[in-house]
Amino acid sequence: MSYFVHPALLWGMLIVGVPVLIHLINMLRHRRVEWAAMEFLLQSQKKHRTWIILKQLLLLLMRMLAVAIVVLIVAKPRLPDRLGRLLGGAKTHHFVLLDDSFSMSDRWEGTSAFDQGKTVVRHIADEAIRQNQPQSFTLLRFSRVAHGDRGTRLDMQDQPVNSEFDKKLDGLLEKMEVSETAAAPGEPLQRIPQLLADSQSDRDIVYLVSDFRTRQWDDPTDLKQQLLELNAAGAEIHLINCVEAARPNIAVTSLVPTEGVRTAGVPWFMEVTVENFGKTVARDVSVLLEEDGHSRPAVTIREIPPGRAVAERFQVRFPTDGKHELKARLESDAIKADNFRYAALDLPADVPVLMVDGDPGARDGKFLSIASSPGGSITTGLRPRIETPEFLSFRPLDEFRAINLANVGRLDRSAIDALESFVEAGGGAVFFLGERSRSRFINEELYRNGEGLFPVPLAGQEELLVDRLDRAPDVSVDDHFIFRIFGSKRNNFLDTVAVERYFAVPEGWQADPDSTVRVIARLRNGAPLVVERSFGAGRVLAFLTTAAPVWNNWARNPSFVVAIQDLQAYLACRSGEEASLPVGSKLALELDPAEYRPQVRFVPPGDAALRVMVDAVPTGAGPLAVSFSETGAGGIYEVILTKTNGAEESRRFAFNVEPSEGDLEALAGRNLAQRLSGVKYDYHRAADFQYEVGEAGGGNLSQWLLVFLVVLLICEQILAWSASYHPPAHRRALAEGGVA
Repeated sequence: MSYFVHPALLWGMLIVGVPVLIHLINMLRHRRVEWAAMEFLLQSQKKHRTWIILKQLLLLLMRMLAVAIVVLIVAKPRLPDRLGRLLGGAKTHHFVLLDDSFSMSDRWEGTSAFDQGKTVVRHIADEAIRQNQPQSFTLLRFSRVAHGDRGTRLDMQDQPVNSEFDKKLDGLLEKMEVSETAAAPGEPLQRIPQLLADSQSDRDIVYLVSDFRTRQWDDPTDLKQQLLELNAAGAEIHLINCVEAARPNIAVTSLVPTEGVRTAGVPWFMEVTVENFGKTVARDVSVLLEEDGHSRPAVTIREIPPGRAVAERFQVRFPTDGKHELKARLESDAIKADNFRYAALDLPADVPVLMVDGDPGARDGKFLSIASSPGGSITTGLRPRIETPEFLSFRPLDEFRAINLANVGRLDRSAIDALESFVEAGGGAVFFLGERSRSRFINEELYRNGEGLFPVPLAGQEELLVDRLDRAPDVSVDDHFIFRIFGSKRNNFLDTVAVERYFAVPEGWQADPDSTVRVIARLRNGAPLVVERSFGAGRVLAFLTTAAPVWNNWARNPSFVVAIQDLQAYLACRSGEEASLPVGSKLALELDPAEYRPQVRFVPPGDAALRVMVDAVPTGAGPLAVSFSETGAGGIYEVILTKTNGAEESRRFAFNVEPSEGDLEALAGRNLAQRLSGVKYDYHRAADFQYEVGEAGGGNLSQWLLVFLVVLLICEQILAWSASYHPPAHRRALAEGGVA
């Protein structure tokens, strides 16, 4: 083992002979000059010749030693074991934070950012092993930091560095693969202060091995504060960048159903979104699709501008109800993980829709029911049911996905409460007004100064007067899902829709800009006709005219059927349904103990044999709680529940990677320095990272040698003055007088 950090610099010892060479050259330059005044000095020199020669030799040796010490300082000598510990070989603790988020899978020229990171970790460990002083090693990957109730899992904690350490580390690094999480540096850095407090070392060095992407480090206010806290704690910081440049990357960022009736046997649309994180246009991007494990026609996106996302719709139709899966993927590029996107679908046989009609003959309800489900060869997936207003007070509403209220005069408080609870939980409701409707009841009980369910206050019934000079249609609509039938100019049915009577809003009424109230259709005179608002997790619409062709002729218009079906689909689509979960997040469920047994099986994607059995535990509120945290890979996770009667129930959840992690734009060292001004750290590129053993090891002799060099130079000056001739003052005066 070498006892020098830079042993090659020991060739500099050849210049130790320079003082001797200078001395010999000076002797060759001496000439004998007869000078009477020097005779006395020559006599004195002969008398003290031996002592003078000894001083001169000692002076020459001191100058040679000074040159040798300078060379040793540059070569950085290290102390042997026992002597090193005696003279300051303090224990050093190396804290290595290794980024394993999926952006570290960025590949180029046969390597990857994660491979570069593992090489850096090996280099730090190899240099620590060469030290003669006590060393310890802590290794933490970003993805293993605590999430929720899952504790932080260190790969190594305060591991002593000895002769067997390299084998253990190599075995650990060999098994490591980049994760599919979007783990950020903030949480690992937040964990370090506690580890520093628990450390028994004299010197702490923190290494952040990452790719320093712009999305995390462009405005690193929190990260900067965390690094400053490490400075204050006395830790040395090294930032090691594992990427050289940003590479182009495209990613599937979304795979979701669009608004529509999603049932078995009915065609509907999915939407796939692809984002281009590169600097150039991506052309002819092919999105490969799988439906329940079987390939289906791909979707081709002709052009995606740089930094933009493009969505494309495609039609699906599942012949059976129940569990279904969809997968979208791209061809290989810089990052593999974000080339995949998954969707888990649970399709019912049909969608139950409630029609509440205030008229005993259910006049409006029948028109709505027939439009929702015409029957015959036409399959809409809707299952309408007509009931009276009393139904809302005495029957549960959970089985329905949408509720239509037509020409209702009054509702009991229990019915209003049930209806509001239904919408707050995510349901959809729509009001069609008529001759039975009362503006006072609606304002006092349903609108309630904007706090209630109804989206707008009412002033009373009005007639839409005919203006023969104005050829504009009676109705104008916004760009909205339920009015898409009116979107085509070639098939615009608006010209044939005539409205005679409606409920007007108070004069001067305007929707509060901060509210969710939105007028999506107006009459020719500018009065609102259709108003929408959000209520809790659900949505409410109000048509200020009749559904039946009494105050208008819309029900006799061909567009009525399509618009009503789209209306039911819009109301039945609950927010967050079929939404995916981020990779690495906890899959948590609450179970009714009266319906389910506590034994729950979790099946990760890829291998049905890897089933994990977890027992649900009671909570204070009553339901059983169970969770699963091993969700580090994208795909479909299945949860198998057992009911109290022994029957099994399956639920499926899609886990997908965080799309923004695919943005590979990175910061260079100087840009990072601007954002981290005030933080003391050393910046390195992984490709040329050099670990300074002496600086981190604690056994470097350079400081001791520097002190010795200063003392030696002071002694050399004193000896040089002593070895030179300094006559007494009176002799110097006589010599000067004689010369004169």
